[in-house]
Amino acid sequence: MTRTVIRGGDVVLPDRVAERHAVVIEDGAVAAVVPGGDARAGGDVVDVTGALVLPGFVDMHVHGVGGRDVLDGPGAVAAIARILPRFGVTAWCPTSVACSAESLDALLTEVAAVGASFGVGARVLGAHLESNFINPAFRGAQPAEWLRTPAEGRDVLEVIRRHRAEVATLTMAPEIPGGEALLAALIADGIRVSLGHSAATFEQAEDAFRAGARGATHLFNRMPPLAHRDPGLAGAALARDDVVVELIGDGWHVHPAVMRMVWAAKGAAQVAAISDGTAGAACPRGTQARLGGRSVLVGEVARLDDGTVAGSVATISEVWSRWVHEVRVPLVDASWMCAATPAAAVGRPDLGRIVTGAPADLVAVDPGGQVRHTWIGGAHVFGR
Repeated sequence: MTRTVIRGGDVVLPDRVAERHAVVIEDGAVAAVVPGGDARAGGDVVDVTGALVLPGFVDMHVHGVGGRDVLDGPGAVAAIARILPRFGVTAWCPTSVACSAESLDALLTEVAAVGASFGVGARVLGAHLESNFINPAFRGAQPAEWLRTPAEGRDVLEVIRRHRAEVATLTMAPEIPGGEALLAALIADGIRVSLGHSAATFEQAEDAFRAGARGATHLFNRMPPLAHRDPGLAGAALARDDVVVELIGDGWHVHPAVMRMVWAAKGAAQVAAISDGTAGAACPRGTQARLGGRSVLVGEVARLDDGTVAGSVATISEVWSRWVHEVRVPLVDASWMCAATPAAAVGRPDLGRIVTGAPADLVAVDPGGQVRHTWIGGAHVFGR
């Protein structure tokens, strides 16, 4: 039996912060959370005095980090999975932009391979496809040449069907021609559908949610603004109790005051904090990176050459810190939104919580949010 004791820190549990407690890990799982002085001797001891011990971050919307994009070709997903634990990520969803059927097939093939060979990198929970089936008027940085109606995109849909097990979430716009039938087919295949890059009205969004869509992709971004007489897709998502909304927490895509309003309206169990990180995340300003093969410039956000906003340059550890220090939500709720909510949304409710018997996916962070250590399945995969 392998055993590790993480002691000296304050442990963020699902319902409270346990001050000066120790987490005991045995054979890759959380065996106990006990007062620091009660931890039994034996095994490896890691002292994290002054740190917070959190459930490992689960980022369900990641295009890339550290100069690597998920569509860069063979080895990209594995390389990103190895980088992410530096930022406390223990599980993630490689996220595509609209692309060719061939590129999508290559991505999903690698997702299958990396997901089956758990090693020192963050767990791959399946891909998030910001798919070909979105509204061209709200495409943002999505490449227009790859946008399709379902009738035009049969080759892409065939790839998705063949790789059904590798798809965690698919983002689509329900109002495009053939959108209702596509939504029904995806749900029948057991694929989680999130609405985004969409001009859907409140009524169209409500119909899609009633049909089984269960997410809203980067709420407020690339959808009509919420208005008090015309709430649109954003209002429909906020008004329902069965829809998890993604919120980009870089402080630019959504103002911190609005972040707090969404948390107050939905609760931590229905808000998935995401980075929407691109290959420019964790890179210096002025760096050139890529998004789906196109160049982006790193600034306060990532931008295409024409200035179009192309995603975030934040990491999820920075997102967590912003929820705590700028938005000022409780530690338990910030950690829930960065771990348990996204994990449950993509079908892994066993992850994202520090409870007895759960996989020991943990991160120790300084109060300011800098990651000290990351454990995945009890293995120490990053230490500063």
